[in-house]
Amino acid sequence: MSPTTLPVGLEHGHVTFLGAGPGDPGLLTLRAVEALAHADVLVGEHEVLDVVRTHARAGVAFVRTDPDPSTGTFPGTGTPQLTVVDVASTTAGVPAMRDAAHLVMEAARGGKRVVRAVSGDPGLDAYAAEEMLACVAGGVPFEVVPGVAAAVGVPAYAGVPLRDAQGADVRFVDARTASDRCWTEVGASDGTVVVSTTLDSVAAAAGELVAAGRKPDTPMTVTVAGTTTRQRTWTATLGSIAQTLKQAKVLPSPEGGRPVIAVVGERSAPARRDQLSWFENKPLFGWKVLVPRTKEQAASLSDQLRSYGAVPHEVPTIAVEPPRTPQQMERAVKGLVTGRYEWIAFTSVNAVRAVREKFEEYGLDARAFAGIKVAAVGEQTAKALVAFGVKPDLMPSGEQSAAGLLDDWPPYDPVFDPIDRVFLPRADIATETLVAGLIELGWEVDDVTAYRTVRASPPPAETREAIKGGGFDAVLFTSSSTVRNLVGIAGKPHNVTVIACIGPATAKTAEEHGLRVDVMAPEPSVHKLAEALADFGLRRRAAALDAGDPVTRPSERRPGARRRRSTT
Repeated sequence: MSPTTLPVGLEHGHVTFLGAGPGDPGLLTLRAVEALAHADVLVGEHEVLDVVRTHARAGVAFVRTDPDPSTGTFPGTGTPQLTVVDVASTTAGVPAMRDAAHLVMEAARGGKRVVRAVSGDPGLDAYAAEEMLACVAGGVPFEVVPGVAAAVGVPAYAGVPLRDAQGADVRFVDARTASDRCWTEVGASDGTVVVSTTLDSVAAAAGELVAAGRKPDTPMTVTVAGTTTRQRTWTATLGSIAQTLKQAKVLPSPEGGRPVIAVVGERSAPARRDQLSWFENKPLFGWKVLVPRTKEQAASLSDQLRSYGAVPHEVPTIAVEPPRTPQQMERAVKGLVTGRYEWIAFTSVNAVRAVREKFEEYGLDARAFAGIKVAAVGEQTAKALVAFGVKPDLMPSGEQSAAGLLDDWPPYDPVFDPIDRVFLPRADIATETLVAGLIELGWEVDDVTAYRTVRASPPPAETREAIKGGGFDAVLFTSSSTVRNLVGIAGKPHNVTVIACIGPATAKTAEEHGLRVDVMAPEPSVHKLAEALADFGLRRRAAALDAGDPVTRPSERRPGARRRRSTT
């Protein structure tokens, strides 16, 4: 039964056992997203909740499963324990440290929709079946939403196919619970073995396979933090994996208990991983990229950076506020309705938003633009207009800037243009290029302050230290004001950080602040800027491989090392 059709008043509620996959939120199924959107309570380990929480509705209660502080055991190796995180939520009355099944059922009573999220797939979770049986015994209806199992998803992200054209057998082993008989059976097989284990137990698992009959030179790959931008994979053999991890300075480590997926077998093609490792070979894989824009503007740029494997960190440097005196904006919007203008020109998403908010305040919609020609600068501005229900009549055919718009703007013609006035809603710090150009073409211009841009509050101390100390691999500057404001509120980025600028004016401002510009967008577009940074990352990776050097991120460079300036 779909959660959308579940009777809300059902006495015992409803529980969805949901597979959250191995870590990449993009691997959640459509059915999982639907269930999360209707959940009243989310229950799961904190790492799993981090994967699913973005799809939860506002006001949902979170119940986090934690290791027992007295025993240090985790779900899967002992009885799951629960701590109520949001004590003001719908589960506020539930005592802490109850077993999972009891808490899930109690949370469901009173008609609550509970999502019990587990890593990977519920069918492979050690305790999900027991919790389902508890629901049956308690009369609580439930459903199961399968997820991508870590034992399958992680090798796929590591570039390690589990089967070849000959159709080799594939065996799955959980080393934490495997019996001697299990090791003997997989050791006697010549198929592929996928081992779920922990980082500090990999060598022991390899030893079990060798003792069971596998040759020490059998290929083996080990992947930690699979499907996330923290993923790392090592290729070795059963006999050499311990030394490989030691040389990589992975072990000994306080994080030795982290779960890993190991793939063993001649036919699993670890040797072809260099060719098939699509995820870790993304151009900006693992790069921490600072995105200093307003939060609303940063979202689409961050999504694009994630597609390149980066880890975007949004730091607002500009806050958008209404004009100090709204009367001018109010008169202009009323003039749109009364036919005062022939044109309205939008040069930013914020200008579209400011006009739209004023429309909504007056109970107007896109129909008020009837008979008015609309111009827009930039792809994102055009998209914001289309979302408002307005299709631009004019966009620059070349450079997406005020100058580019002027190149295509028609001069005023009293024969064909019944009205000679243009409405230009802009920021308080906008340049006069467009206004002067339109006047030169014979138009009258109402240059109206639609919004103000002010410097945002400083980011947390941890972020400021990362900026100044080289903790970021790159920073994207999308305007001169983002340069000035970031330096003003957080300090100057470290010299190992790659500096990428959207255009010459922004690059000049960066250089005036003592920054060396490495990347410049071929045209003034945030998406072209992200593409240019990805191209830079690809060239940097290729140069390291050609030189026989390890591929590292800029933040892993030796402090003070000289950087080569990009010519793009």
